[in-house]
Amino acid sequence: MDTMPPSEVASFRAALKSAKHIVALAGAGLSAASGIGTFRGAGGLWRQYDALSLATPEAFAENPSRVWQFYHARRETARAAVPNAGHLELALLSSPTQRASLAPSSKSFTLITQNVDGLSPRAVSTAAPNGEGEPPLEMHGSLWRTICTSCHTVSPNTDSPISPGLAGTEHHPLTERELPLPRSALPHCACGGLLRPGVVWFGETPPHLENIDGILRRCDLCLAVGTSSTVYPAAGFAGGVRSRGGRVAVFNLEGEGGGGAAEWFWGGRAEETLPRALGVEEEVGGLV
Repeated sequence: MDTMPPSEVASFRAALKSAKHIVALAGAGLSAASGIGTFRGAGGLWRQYDALSLATPEAFAENPSRVWQFYHARRETARAAVPNAGHLELALLSSPTQRASLAPSSKSFTLITQNVDGLSPRAVSTAAPNGEGEPPLEMHGSLWRTICTSCHTVSPNTDSPISPGLAGTEHHPLTERELPLPRSALPHCACGGLLRPGVVWFGETPPHLENIDGILRRCDLCLAVGTSSTVYPAAGFAGGVRSRGGRVAVFNLEGEGGGGAAEWFWGGRAEETLPRALGVEEEVGGLV
């Protein structure tokens, strides 16, 4: 049986053409095809640690060396990855020129990503001509930023390695514990303070929430892409759009996602279902 019946695809495309304010919510499933681990379920361990337990201020305070080795490994994995067709399709929508044929009535498009790998901003640079693409809102921060624990300066950082002491630690056997690095081997600010990854950890408040709330209140079409809708506040975004009369399409490999708000649900890999739903397989294929 066709998992994307033509009648459903047609009704979705009609909704897209008439939508005025479109929002895409991206989760870890969007980056899975690029080789970025989700660190949930069976893949939830880094060395012998629950990866989610390392994403807390308390874990960093207790053992900054362990947490930095975890994030250094994630940075190096993300550095080697490339945006997939799902990233590129959302990047096309971020460009008013590219969006005109898909959503001619649209006045705005916003990509809100929960991912910290930087692949969505890279996709916008690739797919949107002349730098006209709207950058995504990275509500959980970015691996490519740091925050000083002393002066609190937030800075972009794409160094590889981010500090000499972390060089090669990503190749240390995963069956063994992390290396016992001294604090002096970790990344430091110009002020001398210890740097931390520029991501939002459990227990911290994501940035942009006031801006996101305003964007979602006017949204009339929401695309939930590769998100299981289990981590709040993002887990309630699609449901909020639906409760205000907006329409929701979900593209997710496992389960419905979207908080049960889906009018259209397509199970499968987002990098396959999203371009097909929008009818841009050839355009995206030329960018991959």
